[in-house]
Amino acid sequence: MLFLVVALLLLGLVVGTAAYLPWPLTLVLGSLIAVWLVVFAGRERRRRSRTRGV
Repeated sequence: MLFLVVALLLLGLVVGTAAYLPWPLTLVLGSLIAVWLVVFAGRERRRRSRTRGV
């Protein structure tokens, strides 16, 4: 859960500073955060499906 909070805070920071950053850098940072969120969601889904079978 902490990872999700940090990722969302970073996303807010990047979106808030997007007006001051060059577009390529904004897109790269946004993509990195999106990948981080997808990996987090995958790990959570895998963990929940593993505990359901027990």
